[in-house]
Amino acid sequence: MSSSTAAAPARSTEPVRTPKLRADATRNRERILLAARDAFVELGADAPLDEIAKRAGVGNATLYRNFPDRSALIREVALLIKGRILAIAESATAEGSGPFDALERFAHATVEEKIGALCPILTNQVDPFDPELVDARERLVAAVGGLMARAKEAGELRADADHGDLFIAMSQLTRPLPGTSCRLLDEFVHRHLQLFLDGLRAPARSTLPGRAATFEDFHPDH
Repeated sequence: MSSSTAAAPARSTEPVRTPKLRADATRNRERILLAARDAFVELGADAPLDEIAKRAGVGNATLYRNFPDRSALIREVALLIKGRILAIAESATAEGSGPFDALERFAHATVEEKIGALCPILTNQVDPFDPELVDARERLVAAVGGLMARAKEAGELRADADHGDLFIAMSQLTRPLPGTSCRLLDEFVHRHLQLFLDGLRAPARSTLPGRAATFEDFHPDH
């Protein structure tokens, strides 16, 4: 071998490290989405994006790097909320306690997501046929449907109630009344939710008027 031939550089045995920026970017994205959720609850769909960035503790450039416009941000908030509620339903199912107790835990945890205050935004500002949103919705329907079906099979949930009844109640309890502060109602949400849940217990003390609401009632084709 010629003495002019350079020796191949030795390979480093140091482990490859993932840049911290990737983890930081993920945390920034999560902070922006949670800040956006809270801002939309308090200020509506037109909440200033710079206010959302401020609440998230990031610069405007970071917000726009993750979400190029308001529509993209609202879509991701919709996916975030559906994903969080699905995780609550799966956790309640896996905990292995009584079926109605699992349903109660799911309901009390879900109202913390302020779904009523967000409902007009998520309904009017996103494409209901977005494939990711449709998939998230179908998984959520299956998970909550399973919770309620098990409670009915155990004889703990009245037979004339359905999935939609529960979500309508949770939405109404977390939607601010006109002329009031949304935070003013937080003190009473769990109290009134428990009154509603007690009304869902079997045996039923009355016959409900009308028909049970289902998830299909919320579908755009309905």
